[in-house]
Amino acid sequence: MEYKVLYDQAFPIVEIKLQKGESVKAESDAMVSMASTIDLDGKLEGGLLKGLGRMLAGEKFFFQTLQANRGPGEVLLAPSIPGTVTDVTLDGSYSLCVQKDGFLAATEGIEVSTQMQNLTKGMFSGEGFFILKISGRGTTFISSYGAIHPINLEAGEEVIIDNSHLVAWPDYMNYKIEKASKGWISSFTSGEGLVCRFRGPGTVLIQTRNPRGFGAWIRQFIPSTNK
Repeated sequence: MEYKVLYDQAFPIVEIKLQKGESVKAESDAMVSMASTIDLDGKLEGGLLKGLGRMLAGEKFFFQTLQANRGPGEVLLAPSIPGTVTDVTLDGSYSLCVQKDGFLAATEGIEVSTQMQNLTKGMFSGEGFFILKISGRGTTFISSYGAIHPINLEAGEEVIIDNSHLVAWPDYMNYKIEKASKGWISSFTSGEGLVCRFRGPGTVLIQTRNPRGFGAWIRQFIPSTNK
């Protein structure tokens, strides 16, 4: 299988070339086009409970599977939001924790499940009680709102990240929730509120735009229906 991420500056699309017998799975409604040699199928991977878990983590209940059954062919996949797509190759030694709506597609050998966070992280991290957990051996494609920027941390090195900018991080990295400033009033008047403190080693992927901030900005242009 060969792939390229095209137009990755704002409106990316993933071009995947499958050989006969190869397949790729993607979030529901991700397919843009496919060759006539490829069959599209909607599947509930992992059973009912895992499907419900993915919904709680902000993903779709079903996956779509695209398989080259009648010969090689090309598939084009795209996320539903403007931003970018990056590929992450997993070797099976760790899992990747991913934000809501962050999963786009994956090759064979990759499993997408959910992981429940503790009470504090679930309430205040901005990711909710359930996050996606991507594991196995293969390549996964992660989408974001805005560009994706990696923050590489050495052992013992720490970084503080606004929780609305988190995209993905390895499961062996831990983080804690804390105030953005020393005092509660200053934390909230600064516009940051609560933030996530990550400790290395590891790489945290962040997005350059804040979807909540964009939502608040665009709401001011929507006419009110109140009379």
